[in-house]
Amino acid sequence: MSGERDLDRLLRSLTATLAEGVYVFATLAPDAVPSALTPRMVFAEAEGTTLVLLRDEAEALGIAHEFPCRMITLDVHSSLEAVGFIARIATELAQHGMGVNPVSGFYHDHLFVPDGREEDAMRILAEMARKAG
Repeated sequence: MSGERDLDRLLRSLTATLAEGVYVFATLAPDAVPSALTPRMVFAEAEGTTLVLLRDEAEALGIAHEFPCRMITLDVHSSLEAVGFIARIATELAQHGMGVNPVSGFYHDHLFVPDGREEDAMRILAEMARKAG
């Protein structure tokens, strides 16, 4: 299995990168997703297809959306079987009054935090790594 599983190592090596742009969440019927669309994430749910895409793109295509947010990529390669990593981060952000929508990719975890709170989140993540070190 690839990726780090040890929670202490994950926290000690935690670094993050803030992506450019403001993202939003939207949902469309599966057959209504425009072929020209380049979402960051697509997830098929029973009720519809969830998209995470740049707000500018959603607005240009007239797609209703919610939750303007910023994407933070955790640069450590965490295992998909790592226990407690995202829970620890979400708990710390919650203690600072911040919700988060985490998404795990094969190589990295990505945090979608409210637009305007991204610098707070980056500071909190850096402090978590410093304390773990």
